[in-house]
Amino acid sequence: MGLQQTFKALSDPIRREILNMLKKGPLSAGEITEHFPVTAPSISRHLSVLKQADLIRDTRNGKFIIYEINTSVLEETILWVVDLKGVDENVEKKQI
Repeated sequence: MGLQQTFKALSDPIRREILNMLKKGPLSAGEITEHFPVTAPSISRHLSVLKQADLIRDTRNGKFIIYEINTSVLEETILWVVDLKGVDENVEKKQI
């Protein structure tokens, strides 16, 4: 996926919060929706944007869809930002 889609997906605070929730482990759409004061269709749209950017993956488990974070796209984005910044990766890793 392209960086444009990744940054678009990350630009919304609800989508960033969804990613924060998923870093703790997979969740169903219902579990995600319960966390926010918005409608289920709104959360569904946010999940769709995250999925289009390949930031999350989904799997069907019976009648539920379970979402999990896809860290590889985030890692690629971080590497691009580090490269853009022109920082030596070895120095950056020591500081983290």
